[in-house]
Amino acid sequence: MELTIYTDGASRNNPGEAGAGVHVVKDGKPEEGLARYLGTTTNNIAEYTAAIMGLEHVLRLGATSVKLFADSELLVKQINGQYKVKNEGLKPLHAKVKELMARIGKVEVRYIPRAQNKEADALANKAIDEKIQ
Repeated sequence: MELTIYTDGASRNNPGEAGAGVHVVKDGKPEEGLARYLGTTTNNIAEYTAAIMGLEHVLRLGATSVKLFADSELLVKQINGQYKVKNEGLKPLHAKVKELMARIGKVEVRYIPRAQNKEADALANKAIDEKIQ
């Protein structure tokens, strides 16, 4: 089963109140949205948390092929090996993403502009506004 996920993390003041959002698409149709309040953290940690949430979710759904789209150039380039992960706080999150990707099998991670990631962005901000656990 192939699924597409759009992920986004939001942090107000960086670090600040943060949320993660995931928009899941199956066969070109919106499937569901996930939102989680993260407390106080950085934007990069929120971005990684959103990616982990999305990958864990599609793994539970039985996905064997996933396209992950994110508007964080840092996240995408670190996952794809173009940038090294230097921040100690991101290293365990990066390792978790890679482990989840290996369990799924085929995962393509691509950068998209923020304007193309509105659903995930709205979910991340909703999580902060409503403190959704």
